[in-house]
Amino acid sequence: MFTNANFDRSVAATYARKFAKVRRANGKAPHKPVLLITLLELIDKGLITENRITISPELVAIFKENFSLLVTATDYKDDFTQPFYYLQSDGFWFLKPKVGFAFDTYVRSVHTLSDRLDFGYFSSDLFLLLVNGYARNLLKNSLLDAFFVAQKVQFLQGKNARRSYLSELKTYLLNEKEAAYLPLPPVEDEETRFVRGGLFKKLVPKVYDFTCAISGMKVIAMDGSSLVEACHIVPISISGDDKVTNGIALCPTLHTAFDRGMIAVDERFRVVVSPSLADGTTSPYNLRQFHGEALRLPFGEMHYPKPESFQWHLKEKFKR
Repeated sequence: MFTNANFDRSVAATYARKFAKVRRANGKAPHKPVLLITLLELIDKGLITENRITISPELVAIFKENFSLLVTATDYKDDFTQPFYYLQSDGFWFLKPKVGFAFDTYVRSVHTLSDRLDFGYFSSDLFLLLVNGYARNLLKNSLLDAFFVAQKVQFLQGKNARRSYLSELKTYLLNEKEAAYLPLPPVEDEETRFVRGGLFKKLVPKVYDFTCAISGMKVIAMDGSSLVEACHIVPISISGDDKVTNGIALCPTLHTAFDRGMIAVDERFRVVVSPSLADGTTSPYNLRQFHGEALRLPFGEMHYPKPESFQWHLKEKFKR
């Protein structure tokens, strides 16, 4: 329970009124209140720590989860980009585009919006309020009371159960035993693909300990980012498979070489280098040095890449 009440109550009251009066399509659309509740939750979880908010898989996933828990009307779709863009009209939410872009019209695609966005941010006085746990809880309850009073108790109980769509999705993508919480939707809309694709990019390097499965390279920057990338073995456009078992962690050069069929992995999890590759063996960066090397496998057999995926790659992509 929040106990720190060291915040400006008049500012909190002002924003509670503003939150309760956000402009909504047809005066009824629930998207903006759900987004605000979601942003407050991400601050609670420590996933947002500064007033520079980017579009992450976690943000979109938790928005979709909260939408499914709070919105009972079937005529509304859980479009994330709609409130993220249109909340600008309420005077306390802003979008900063990357250099060369502008947000003068609504961007429907979450991939396009993410690519063009530098970050979103609250007005400075509001964010100062939001970093206070007690004030944040008051604002969350004001949103629930204003827009979702009938769903409030069940929503809070579901959140307190400490199980979520996001955790279930991670469990699914990690090929671990699934525990039913919310049904995993099929990958049928762009925003769901964005979430699953973004998690795939994070989870694959993680299970490989941020180490290239072929070269053994492990480089982590001061900000915690890694040079190792998640590589699909069978392209997602062909397989529809975004579990970590259809992935391998590779450094950028080997990722490109794998995608182009210059290297492959056989049924014994050993590296195969294409005989058609013109590669200078005197260079310390040559690819032939990895021929016959054993693949560095991830933690846990459940995360091991599927041999049949490598067989597909050998047959369809590898240059013999």
